[in-house]
This record gives sequence, C-alpha cells and structure tokens, in this order.
Amino acid sequence: MAEVETQEGEQDLQKKIEETRLKFKSEFLQDSTDKYDSRDVERLQNNDALVEWYLTWRVYVVDDTLKMIDESFQWRKEFDVNDLTESVVPKWMFETGAVYLHGYDKEGNKLFWFKVRLHVKDAKTTLDKKKYVAFWLERYAKKEPGMPLTVVFDMSDSGFGNIDMDFVKYIINCFKVYYPKFLSKMIIVDMPWMMNAAWKIIKSWLGPEAISKLKFTSKSEVQMYIGPEYLPPYMGGTDPFKYSYPPLPDDDFQTPISDNGPIVSEDETESKEGELESRETLESSFSSEIVAKPKKVNFQEENVRTEDNDKADAGAKTKGARKPLTTFNGPLLDVSPAEELTFGSGDTEKKCLIILSNVTRNQVAFKVRTTAPEKYRVKPSSNSCDPGASVDIIVSLHGGSQASPQDRFLVMAAEMENTSTQELAQFWKDVPKAKVMEHRCVHLYNQQLMRMMTCTSRMEQKLNTCLWVQKVLVVLVLVLVALNLLCLYLLGTTQQPS
Repeated sequence: MAEVETQEGEQDLQKKIEETRLKFKSEFLQDSTDKYDSRDVERLQNNDALVEWYLTWRVYVVDDTLKMIDESFQWRKEFDVNDLTESVVPKWMFETGAVYLHGYDKEGNKLFWFKVRLHVKDAKTTLDKKKYVAFWLERYAKKEPGMPLTVVFDMSDSGFGNIDMDFVKYIINCFKVYYPKFLSKMIIVDMPWMMNAAWKIIKSWLGPEAISKLKFTSKSEVQMYIGPEYLPPYMGGTDPFKYSYPPLPDDDFQTPISDNGPIVSEDETESKEGELESRETLESSFSSEIVAKPKKVNFQEENVRTEDNDKADAGAKTKGARKPLTTFNGPLLDVSPAEELTFGSGDTEKKCLIILSNVTRNQVAFKVRTTAPEKYRVKPSSNSCDPGASVDIIVSLHGGSQASPQDRFLVMAAEMENTSTQELAQFWKDVPKAKVMEHRCVHLYNQQLMRMMTCTSRMEQKLNTCLWVQKVLVVLVLVLVALNLLCLYLLGTTQQPS
C-alpha cells in the first residue's frame, strides 16, 4: 500500500514539474527573451530537482511557484550570478572575514557564517556586499547541489551600528526566493537584548515556512546544534580555525584527518601495526597540517591495499555487492552508478559496487572519498586505471553501521602522463585542480527520504483541507440550528393571544 502511494506521489510530482515548465514557457518566456539568463532557463527545462525545490517551497502550488521562479531568475540576471567569480568581488570584502563557509552542524549541514560585528552599514558598498553573499551561495550550490546550509549569525560584540535591515532582508530573500530549500536552519548566537525589536521585524519577513527554522541561542547553548570541533574557543569549542585570505576557506570542502582518526581496516581484528601503516598512507595523501577531531563530515581517503592483494581478493569482494544499473559518462572515466549507491537493509546487502571505466588513451589516476570514513570501507580507494580498462571498487558498510541521508561519496580522476603508480601521492599533490574530474554519488536512502517527505507533505495538505472543510460545515450547522431556534421563537410569539 505504501509503495502504491509513493508511486502515485512520484507521478503527481512529475505532472506538477511538467505543468510548471509549460506554464513558465507560455506565460513568462513568450515576450521576454532577454528577461532571464538563458542558462537558468535551460536548467529549469532539464533539471527536475531544481523545479521540485521551487515546488516544494511553495507547497506544490504552481502559480506561486512560477512567481517565485520569475523573481529568482530576474535576480540572477541582475546580479549576473552565473558569471560571479572571485575576481568580480572586491578583494577587501574577502579580507574582512565577515562572511564565509566553514565546518558542519550536527546534522551534517555546511555552516555559513556571518560575523555581524564585522559588518558596517554603508550604502556605497551595499551592492558589493550583496554580490559577495551571492558568490558564496552560488559557489556552494555548484559544489554541493541540493545539500542544505545552516546559517550562523554570530552576534557577539555587535551593536546597532552593525545592523543593516536592508542587507538582512536580502539574506533572507536569498533563502526564501533565490535558493529554495537551501536553508536547514538559521542560528542566531548571543543576540543583544536591545535588538529584540529589530528581529521581530525580521521574523515578519521570513514567512511561516521559515520561522520554524530560526534558533536563538547563547554561546553556552549553541552546542545543541554544532559540535565543539566546529566552534571557536569563545563559544566553548575546540576549532583552531582562523579565517584568512587567500586562499578561500574550505576551498575544496576537505579538512585533514586527525592523528587519532577513524579505523580504516576492513576487519576490526587487524593488528595495530596495520592500522599505523594505513594512517601513514592517509597522512601522505594530504598536504595540510591542521589537526581535527575524527567525527567530521568531510571527504577523507581510506587506506589503500596493494595491487596484488586487490586482484587476489577481487572475486571474493564483489560477491554479494549490488551492481550498478546507471552510468555517468565523464570526460576521463565512466562512473557506475551515475548518482546513487544502493545498500539493502539485510545483513547480506551491506555492499555495493562502483565501476570505473577509463575512456581516454592515457592512464588515469583515481581516488574515492566518503564523508563518513568511520562507517564505510572503500576498496581500493586510490589507484590508477589503464586505457580502456575498468576497475571494480567495493563500498561496504562496516560492522553494524547504518547509512544516513548525509552520507556522500566523491570520485576524483586525473589523467597521468609518464607517472608510475608508486608516485600517486606526489601526483595528487602536483596535479592542477582544473585537470581533476569530480563526480559525486549519494546514498539512495536520501532520495527515498525526500520522496517520502514529499508524500507526507501532500497527505498533510489534504488533511488540513479536510479539517478546514469540517470546520466550515460545523459553523454552517450551528448557523442553521440558530436560525431554526429563532424561527421557533418568532413563531411562538406570534401565536400568543393579544
């Protein structure tokens, strides 16, 4: 029964998506070809997920969704968002450190920090500041499509001179209109009591769909939402991070693994020597020196088996692994599955298979990373693939671990020229980032959860409609009863003898 409802929900959603596209084309594009950036229009026509985000944020009301898309696309054209680069934004804005991405909350959502005390209201720089925020949001949207953000307004040591209502309203519109479904929550830390009136106005701008995402906390309470490993010391955290520019913080969305990082062996009974050996391999793969705690939501490499062992164990490892049904055709490697890794719920369904096929005439180096190295074993996680050859990679859940919606996998590949497999670590340090192919996969449960939430939202909407109709009927019945009583009273009074 649940499967039938899910299928019906998916069919209804697809109809809504097609209806939105057709209406947008006929009502908004007919006489206004220069109104939007053609790249945004093309994305709307080809990307179902984008249309679904807008529809979900507007409770599947197509007309409201169209208004939102129109406003969002006009803003993107006005701010030239598709072409926003680091060079477009004034350098001094990056140097202030007032806005940046760094760390994750306890649910695995990226943190978008606003240091309010560093913001000074100035009409001359307002446009640049707005473009600066758009730069960060668009950059994140391209790197992590569909993954929500948690906004942190750090109001420590701030005052009235730091509050710019127009700028705050713009930030709210970014999540309310321009980037739908990107807001996980908005945490306001250490808000001075004198600003209560200002935030009452700001709450009225948010609308009912976003007010529930507001979280007011003190420095001592913020750890309810963010772990100490991503909080600065003055908030009771242990994060040694200090903003500096250049380079951009979290430029590759990767933080080094800690010395006491997650166990990377496939078997819990492996020797301590093997664990130390694995750790040395991991450390040689990273060039950064920062030490962090092990519980991180960052792509981190697993240990690498020797090529001979991989070949010997290949047949045993692939046994029981779920084979992919879809393929992403990349410039260097074809990756199967295209987007989703599927794990079953049974004990025999703890593995799945990633197949990498070299489509170039050169040797291609590859790495596979996961956001949850403590839960998954990736074998092999790093190696090279000969021209025209394929490599089977086994991804398995470790022990009694369970996959979660935040778990993601990243496949990285780069073409090699006259480089042996023994020099892989140095190769990855030297290869230019522009030459690296990146492809992300997510756990299927994430997609299933979104579909279930969509169906639940629809059922809730229908239930609310039924309750509203019920209330109307009750009111009508009460009115009819009152009219009947009034008629009986009038009838009784007219029949009395004068």
